[in-house]
Amino acid sequence: MGNKVLLGCGGAVLLLVIILAFAGIGGYNSLVSLDQATQAQWGQVENVYQRRADLVPNLVETVKGAASFEKDTFTQVAEARASVGQLSSGAAANIANDPDAFAKFQKAQDGLSSALSRLMVVVERYPDLKATQNFKDLQVQLEGTENRIAVERMRYNTAAQAFNTKRMSFPTMLIAGFFGDRFREKAYFKAQEGAAEAPKVKF
Repeated sequence: MGNKVLLGCGGAVLLLVIILAFAGIGGYNSLVSLDQATQAQWGQVENVYQRRADLVPNLVETVKGAASFEKDTFTQVAEARASVGQLSSGAAANIANDPDAFAKFQKAQDGLSSALSRLMVVVERYPDLKATQNFKDLQVQLEGTENRIAVERMRYNTAAQAFNTKRMSFPTMLIAGFFGDRFREKAYFKAQEGAAEAPKVKF
């Protein structure tokens, strides 16, 4: 009788261990899947920001041709673009998992948005420049890129929210904690400080 009880208890413990093991594996696999989805979406965010950075030199050169004495504005744009380039070249490799690096990335991108907005204010003083085909083409490309940035940021935030929700749920949070920084909570894009919505270049 005693042996049967022990076997029954042992079987119950073994069954519990098996259930917990499967739950742990399932939780881990879910985190991996959601983490990869977030990283993929982060790649899309970087792509559209890079597209904007690539447009800046042509835009500046086009405006310089008509407004060569607006040196302060050109310097601000160049410095903002350089700041973005420094972050994109090195520290951005795993930026979605590093809240501090993420905040620096967003701050640099917001700085470039502000500098481009100031450049567009300068353009308003030069109607002949606004009428040139080259500027019109750049304007359309930049405006389209800003729209893509807003969309990809929103999609990234959605992916990050799905990951964070799973990560913070029980018992997945125990699994995430066991792996340390491997499954850190993802940061979100926020509206530029002092703005009600994500920064946009207005023409």
